[in-house]
Amino acid sequence: MKALRNYLDKIKPNFEKGGKLENFHSAFDAVETLFFVPDKVTTTGAHIRDSIDMKRTMITVVLAMVPALLFGMWNVGFQHFTAFGTIEGKTFMQIFGFGFLKVLPIIVVSYVAGLTTEIIFAQIRHHEVPEGFFVTGMLIPLIMPVDVPLWMVAVATVFAVIIGVEVFGGSGMNILNPALTARAFLFFAYPTEMSGDKVWISGLKNVDGISGETIMGYAAQNKIAENPYTPLDEFLGFIPGSIGETSTLAILIGAAILIISGVGSWKIITSVFAGGLIMGLILNLFAVNDYMGIPAWEHLIIGGFAFGAVFMATDPVSAAQTEKGKWIYGFLIGIFAILIRVLNPAYPEGVMLAILLLNVFAPLIDHYVVEANIKKRTKRLKAAQA
Repeated sequence: MKALRNYLDKIKPNFEKGGKLENFHSAFDAVETLFFVPDKVTTTGAHIRDSIDMKRTMITVVLAMVPALLFGMWNVGFQHFTAFGTIEGKTFMQIFGFGFLKVLPIIVVSYVAGLTTEIIFAQIRHHEVPEGFFVTGMLIPLIMPVDVPLWMVAVATVFAVIIGVEVFGGSGMNILNPALTARAFLFFAYPTEMSGDKVWISGLKNVDGISGETIMGYAAQNKIAENPYTPLDEFLGFIPGSIGETSTLAILIGAAILIISGVGSWKIITSVFAGGLIMGLILNLFAVNDYMGIPAWEHLIIGGFAFGAVFMATDPVSAAQTEKGKWIYGFLIGIFAILIRVLNPAYPEGVMLAILLLNVFAPLIDHYVVEANIKKRTKRLKAAQA
């Protein structure tokens, strides 16, 4: 690391004001601060100092996604070889290697497209490159079907950065989760690449006679009896689905990392699951079709529900900020996610829309929570003065 530090110090003057590469200052700063803590310090005023900075926070979130990422890579290979009947005799590394080679290009494209866009905007505004894309760049691949065209990933990522972040003033000012913005863009612009029974298993798009249907697909068609997956399969993740969303176990490991480190809000995570469970129980009371008859607890381990609750709903920028607001925000996400999932036959997965909807209403929730606190304190003050 010392050699790298010396090299960066040597070329740094070229990127500073007046240097021949000053137009690339933001790019250089992004690389430097990725490897080393910035040497800028405060000299005046009172400041709260903490060992946790934004970069450490974002890296913690990325580390929390690693279990879901690694399992997702293995499951991509497992689903592919199983669907084509060639799983027999395949070693762990052969299965994982297939998935690794499928997923890695998506991750690379996501980071290259997103960081390039971020650097361009940072240079135009003479700002530092924000750390938020460390997380977004990993989230986008994990919520994609494995065979999504790479050019679509690039276009969706650029769209998410520009429309989901930069138009609001940059990272920290956005009201929508950028990763979900990318997925929503692809879903509505290229629905055939983001839905159906052929997109969840690699290699099935042009193959007839083999289905990659998910449990939600079976339920939407009132064919739940044909669902070959057990609840244990669904919990462990041995099912078709988006790259990082299938294993609830891996996602819960990530949730534990976020909660123990204090990076993720346990209140939001808990309330999302609570809201989803309650809405599932309400729908079970009627159960006029297969989808409404899915046990409430099973809704929590299928589709993108768990992934959305842990990694999307907890986004510190687009989520509610007040403590009571977090409970309300998360609970409503759970309610709407299952409501949309079950009652909209054209869209058998409601987590994305539920989170984006509550992203929009999060400031309003916080406003009313604050107003309620002000009224409560005002009444308490008047009572004390009486």
